[in-house]
Amino acid sequence: MNLVIFGASVLVVLAVATAYVPLRSDKLGPQSFTIGWLTSELAAQFAFVLAVLACALGTTSLTHGWPKVVSTMLLVISIVGLIGLHVSAKRSLDVVRSGLAAATNAPIVLTNDHVAPKYGHLLQRIVALPVGRRSVEVVKNLAYVDDGKRSHRLDLYRSTAASDDLRPVLLYIHGGAWVIGDKREQARPMLYELSQRGWLCLSINYTLSPRATWPQHVVDCKAAIAWAKREVANFGGDPNFIVLAGGSAGGHLAALCALTPNDPQFQPGFEQEDTTVDGCISFYGVLEMTGDKASSGIHGRSMMTMLEKTVMKTSQAENPDVFEAASPLHRITPSAPPFLVYQGRNDTLVPVEVARQFVDRFRDVTQSQLAYVELPLAQHAFDIFSSPRCTATTAGAVAFLEHLRSERSETA
Repeated sequence: MNLVIFGASVLVVLAVATAYVPLRSDKLGPQSFTIGWLTSELAAQFAFVLAVLACALGTTSLTHGWPKVVSTMLLVISIVGLIGLHVSAKRSLDVVRSGLAAATNAPIVLTNDHVAPKYGHLLQRIVALPVGRRSVEVVKNLAYVDDGKRSHRLDLYRSTAASDDLRPVLLYIHGGAWVIGDKREQARPMLYELSQRGWLCLSINYTLSPRATWPQHVVDCKAAIAWAKREVANFGGDPNFIVLAGGSAGGHLAALCALTPNDPQFQPGFEQEDTTVDGCISFYGVLEMTGDKASSGIHGRSMMTMLEKTVMKTSQAENPDVFEAASPLHRITPSAPPFLVYQGRNDTLVPVEVARQFVDRFRDVTQSQLAYVELPLAQHAFDIFSSPRCTATTAGAVAFLEHLRSERSETA
C-alpha cells in the first residue's frame, strides 16, 4: 500500500507539472493535452479533492514511514500548483480585457455588464458544467439541408423572454479534428450566456470524415449559413446580422467561411445564395493547413498525416493548392470581416505560432478590426467547462459581439 500511494502521488504531481510545462511532441502532444486541459480547467475542483486526500493520508494507518511523508509532501506541492493554475485562470479576465483594448481600429471596452454572467448559478460554478435552465429554450435538430441526415441538423438556442426585435445571430461550429464531435458538446456556456442576453444561437452538425472528403465539411457549414439567411427570421433571428464562431477544427471552418463569402468552390448547387457574415470568433482554431514548419507543422507531421489520409484524402505534395486554399491564413483579403482570435499559450494540438502568424497577416492585409487574446497556461478546448477561463473568454465574446452590434447600429 505504501508504494501504491507513493506512486499515485507522483502521478498527480506530474499531471500538475504537465499543465505548466506541456509536452510538445508528435507522439505525446495529445496525451499532454488531455492531462493539461483537465488539470488547468478543473484546478479548483482537483485542489479540493487533493486537500481531502492529504488530510486522510495524514490520519490513516494504511501507510507509514518515508512513503507517507513524501506522498503527503507531493500532494501539498500539487495543491499549491493547482492553486497557481486557478489563479492564472482567474486572471484571464485581465488578459481578455487587455486584448480587447488593443484591438485594431478602436479599443473594445470590457464593461462590468459584460463580465457579470446573466446565465448560470452556484451549482454550475461548483461542477464546472453548463446546467440548463428554463430561461433558455433549445429547439433541437432543425434541418438546414432537407435530406434527413443528422449531420445536416442544428440546435437553436434563444431566451424565453419575449422580444419585439429580431435577435442577432451567432452560428457556432464544433471542433473535433473534422472526424468527431457533435453540436451538443461544445461552447455551451457561451451559447447559454449569449441566449440569455438576447442573442439567437445556432449550433450545427456537419458531415465528418472519413465519410466526408474535403471540402464537404465547409460546404455543409456554408449551407447552414445560407439556411440562416433564409429561415432564421421565422425563429426571431436577424438574417442581416450573423456572426460565426468555432473551436479547433470548428474554428478553422468558421474562419474559412467568414473569409470566403459566396465562394462558388464551397457552394456547389447553391452558388447564388448569400453566405456573407458580419464577424468571426476563432477559439484555438486551426488557421493554417499546409504544415508550414514555422506554424502548424512546428510540433511534427501528425496533423498533416491525418489530414492527408482521413480529411483531404490527397497528399500535400501532390496538391499543395488544395491545402493552401483550405487555410484561413492564406484567404485573408482586404474585405475580411472583424475577427476575435483566442489562443492558449500552452496548446499542444494547435501551436500558438499558428494564431500569431494569422494575426500578423490579418493586420498586414486588412483594416478590418481584429482582437487577439493569448491566454497564459491555457491548453486546447478551454471553453468546454464553465471554468474561470471560460467565463472570461465568454465575457470577451459578449463585449466583441456587442461592439459589432453597436457599430452596425451607428452605420445603419
